Amino acid sequence: MPLRVDYNLGAIRLPRDAVAARTPSLWRYREVLPLVAGDEITLGEGYTPLLEVAHNVWVKDESRNPTGSFKARGMAAAVSMARHLGARALCAPSAGNAAGALAAYGARAGLPVTVAMPEDTPRAFFEECRLYGATVHAVKGTIADAGKFLREHGPENAVDVSTLREPYRIEGKKTMAYELVEQMEGEVPDVVLYPTGGGTGLIGMWKAFGEMAALGWIRSGAMPRFVAVQAAGCAPVVRGFEAGAASTEPWPDPQTRAYGLRVPSPLGGFLCLRALRASHGIAIAVDEPAMHRATTDLAARSGIDVCPEGGAAWAALGDLRAGGFVRAGDRVVVFNTGTGLKYR
Repeated sequence: MPLRVDYNLGAIRLPRDAVAARTPSLWRYREVLPLVAGDEITLGEGYTPLLEVAHNVWVKDESRNPTGSFKARGMAAAVSMARHLGARALCAPSAGNAAGALAAYGARAGLPVTVAMPEDTPRAFFEECRLYGATVHAVKGTIADAGKFLREHGPENAVDVSTLREPYRIEGKKTMAYELVEQMEGEVPDVVLYPTGGGTGLIGMWKAFGEMAALGWIRSGAMPRFVAVQAAGCAPVVRGFEAGAASTEPWPDPQTRAYGLRVPSPLGGFLCLRALRASHGIAIAVDEPAMHRATTDLAARSGIDVCPEGGAAWAALGDLRAGGFVRAGDRVVVFNTGTGLKYR
């Protein structure tokens, strides 16, 4: 069962305007993060641009993070806490971007890192990890098989910082929601479209909106309608949502070139479903041709380095408008979760 970090929010005094003059990184929200100043391992992650690309539509461009993806947020917090608590080594399976982020932050922390990725993950992800000095394993199958490999063959003394095996990656990723509210000058977007693989970003933002209400940043109960965007070839959250299930079931034979979405058995699937229902959101799957078209369309119209996962979210926006879920006048945020360069 995943662990969760909670704070005594009633004892925290953090007006929204109090953070305006702070360093533009996720650590500007330190009062709702688990470390005191000076304990963090940082490469300057967070406070990524929120770019308006059409009327009432913004892209939150996470490709601007260190190592080129939103995974830097979670690994900054997880590695910082692991070192703070005495870890001597770190490991995690990954679909790609998390491995690169863990390798980089492990190098920054002076801790050895071991990662495992599916063998068909694009070569750039492997080379990135080796560049940072990590031990890298290519495993036949999916991220689930990579996780099984590490549990059976990984270093005995390494702390597992894989998705929801520890509670701090969510703490780093929840800062995306704090940034949205700050960058939108206290307003809450009506709809947030989020590419969903393991789901920690979605779960973290759901948690953050509750925290911000308690802190007085937003009115009580204010929250966007979350959209979990998945690939048609690997959509366990979509299937669970449409079935009215309380949890997700493993997806057989997952297939998609959006490797961050190729997570057949998300440990936090049940939390993703809770977040969607609590926010009156929805889950939607996008096929590969639509994902490719949308990736190139968004990049060409915006100048953003769009990854396939971000393309999936952009494609989903068109479908949701056509179906009426996204209404005229809605303020919409689409997440581009990483750089597309690593896929080429």
